[in-house]
Amino acid sequence: MSVTTFEAIVENGQIKLLNAFRLPERTRVYVVVPSLEVQPAHFVGSPRLAHPEQAIEFVKEVIEEQNDASIRE
Repeated sequence: MSVTTFEAIVENGQIKLLNAFRLPERTRVYVVVPSLEVQPAHFVGSPRLAHPEQAIEFVKEVIEEQNDASIRE
């Protein structure tokens, strides 16, 4: 596998070569980014009980209600 290096910049999320050079369609490329700090992605997990044995305190009770009072005109 031969390797050729081109300098490029990112504009609007797309990689743009600095020199007027076109690569053939479907050319496999590898992007190496020097001196870039990658910020960790944020993670929002589902809430969990600190003490799972307390789960019994959160059991739902279903209470069926009678129909609402009728509306009189």
